[in-house]
Amino acid sequence: MNRISVQQANIDWSGAHAAVGAAARAADEAGLKVNIAVVDRSGVLAGFVRMAGAPLHSVEIAVDKAYTAASFGLETARWHQALREHSEAVRDGLLRRPRFVAFGGGVPIVLGGELMGGIGVSGASEEQDAMIARAGLAAIGAQP
Repeated sequence: MNRISVQQANIDWSGAHAAVGAAARAADEAGLKVNIAVVDRSGVLAGFVRMAGAPLHSVEIAVDKAYTAASFGLETARWHQALREHSEAVRDGLLRRPRFVAFGGGVPIVLGGELMGGIGVSGASEEQDAMIARAGLAAIGAQP
């Protein structure tokens, strides 16, 4: 039988809402002001929170971190190492792609072994952004 379509799991509004809320609470508890974005499997924005005082440039960076994590299913912090395994042409090409982020703070959302989207946090250090993103994952039972 020929298949002409593929079904993909996607995070829905309630999952996106729970993830950004939990991430914002984690940032608040740490005394950090960040932007938090959740995108679905297709990279479309599903949820967003901008904490008052978060850097303005970080709005788009948070969205792009989530987009990158969802598009490849790889934490953005892991790209530095992953790119070493590719040719110079691939490294240069990927780094020049619009919306591609190769530093920490973007984490794929994986539930039941299926990639469902990504969460991106921007406004603090890479490590803090990733910690906040993982708090969002934990709230919805996703694997880090």
